[in-house]
Amino acid sequence: MMRYENKYVKFFKSKPELPPGLNPEVSTPTTKQVSKGLETSETGLSKTAKRNLKRKEKRKQQQEKGERDTDDLIHSLEKTTLSAMPGNSGDGKMSVPAGSTRPPAGGTNASAVAAAAAATSEKNKKIKNVKKKLRQVEELQARIDSGEIKQPTKEQLDKLARRKALEEELEDLELDL
Repeated sequence: MMRYENKYVKFFKSKPELPPGLNPEVSTPTTKQVSKGLETSETGLSKTAKRNLKRKEKRKQQQEKGERDTDDLIHSLEKTTLSAMPGNSGDGKMSVPAGSTRPPAGGTNASAVAAAAAATSEKNKKIKNVKKKLRQVEELQARIDSGEIKQPTKEQLDKLARRKALEEELEDLELDL
């Protein structure tokens, strides 16, 4: 019994495997293709899949480079030593030798530096957020004063009541920096 095949299926089945003019003895299918010095199995992959492989490889290289940079920083911080200045008479003041970087006041641990930076950025975010709330309160007050809002809602009145607390919080945050 014969199975029906449409003309497109017949056409693709009748097509040769190799492009016209390519000698089958010379051409051997390769399983790996070298591109830009990276070995990846890219035969039979679509254009998008190849692009994604390149992106993944690039990300991997950048991550390895970042880890090496962090290791170098930690290593240099561990090498850094504090020594007394030659002109001091034992008054307890310390200096860093020339040619080295001064470690942060919290210690020579890189995680301490990262934690301090994270805390500072967190405080900056809080300050920005409180300033935004204060700005909204001021705009609301201006709209009420101008008569644009005749009957403020309960939420709007609560927002206006929080103004003093927001100003105090902003002052505390700015003093902590």
